Amino acid sequence: MKKVLVLGGSGFVGRHLCEQLVRAGWHITVATRTESHAAPVQHLPGLTVLKADIHDPTSLQGLLSGHTAVINLVAILHGNQQRFEQTHVELLGHLASACQASGVRRVLHVSALGVNPHKPEAAPSLYLASKSRGEALLQKAGLQLTVLRPSVIYGADDRFLNLFAKLQRIFPVLPLAGAKARFQPVWVEDVARALVVCLENPQTIGKTYELYGPEILTLAELAQLAAQGAGVNHGKGRPIIALPAPLARLQARLMELAPGEPLMSRDNLDSMRAANIASGNLPGLDALGIEAASIRAIAPSYLARPH
Repeated sequence: MKKVLVLGGSGFVGRHLCEQLVRAGWHITVATRTESHAAPVQHLPGLTVLKADIHDPTSLQGLLSGHTAVINLVAILHGNQQRFEQTHVELLGHLASACQASGVRRVLHVSALGVNPHKPEAAPSLYLASKSRGEALLQKAGLQLTVLRPSVIYGADDRFLNLFAKLQRIFPVLPLAGAKARFQPVWVEDVARALVVCLENPQTIGKTYELYGPEILTLAELAQLAAQGAGVNHGKGRPIIALPAPLARLQARLMELAPGEPLMSRDNLDSMRAANIASGNLPGLDALGIEAASIRAIAPSYLARPH
């Protein structure tokens, strides 16, 4: 029986991945601390939701038992150094040990563009530094590892383009920090498909893939694309004001102080100092037989829906 444990299976990428894994004939286990979070995937045939703390080494080892492989999607964009370390480094250490103890050798790990496991100290942000250290740890664990490094991921239920569209529906002008930062957005369905292809193709073991779309766009261009796709201001969008660095950091700091998860943090700004585009040194979606979708073709199809 093909059986895979998906860590982070109830999240944005996880929901799309689980749907594609089911279609490919896999039996799936999704671990979650709160069962209600897994409601979007609970209905899928052959999928089991287990309540567990994946940060507990004993629980993690127990979850792995009986599985063919494990896919790690767990990541955070906001937090302090301790949270980044716990999520991106310590968890991967526990995962490597649990895999070795349980005999589950096949591991797929979703990292991020801009990660450099050889020089984590050179990373411009806590996010990228911790992701780099975690990836380095897995690379040294002697597992049958495949790493995928996506650019920013978009899709129908994303918190990225949908957020920009929402902000431009509300405000007449959009002050934007990091407006010139460059991205090469990749469709969530392409990311999910890449994971399934890698899982089923042993020739991908030991390789790292960069996942990116065909367009390179600045953050300001992406915000404008979101507004146009959503039909804001009759499809013209709102004026975007690129904030200078001091005001950008002040805006991010104020957002950090607001209740709930911030829209942007100072660490996000630091991450954007590294262009979120393909290096050209690693294989991409085409090496997996996948033609990357265009954000200009996909995004309007969901942004135009009534909200």
